[in-house]
Amino acid sequence: MPKVPGLLSPYEAVRGFVYLPRLVSKIRLHAAGQLHADFVNNLGKAFDDRCCQYLGIKYDDLRVWVLQNPSATSEQVLAWAEAKGRKLSTNDIEIWNGFMTKRGWRDEANEVLVRRLKENGLTADAGVDTMFDYIEVDEGRPARKAAL
Repeated sequence: MPKVPGLLSPYEAVRGFVYLPRLVSKIRLHAAGQLHADFVNNLGKAFDDRCCQYLGIKYDDLRVWVLQNPSATSEQVLAWAEAKGRKLSTNDIEIWNGFMTKRGWRDEANEVLVRRLKENGLTADAGVDTMFDYIEVDEGRPARKAAL
């Protein structure tokens, strides 16, 4: 994937909850015409959809609110999502982070990860064990090895 200035890492977190800041950055970049076309087909799908489902909100509602509140911080976005969906406990956040940061490692998504690595000519020495790590490397950041 091409590097997109302002597109946040999936590891970025708000109140310890990973991925939501990236989702918000994608919404804002797309609205500004700055999100590369390679990302547009998955807006509201895949990890975006999982995040919204976990929060108990609809992607379209989140997108509308984020665009109506352009200066909202990640904390304010999460507070809105919790008010519209469900309030996350520390345990909920730990479960989400554990699932999302390990996606592609020893689960049914591993086949997709392996295929993407091959398509991009990446080998085991790239340090990519998860989908989040793949996104990091694909977007020009180093893979993370430390647990959250």
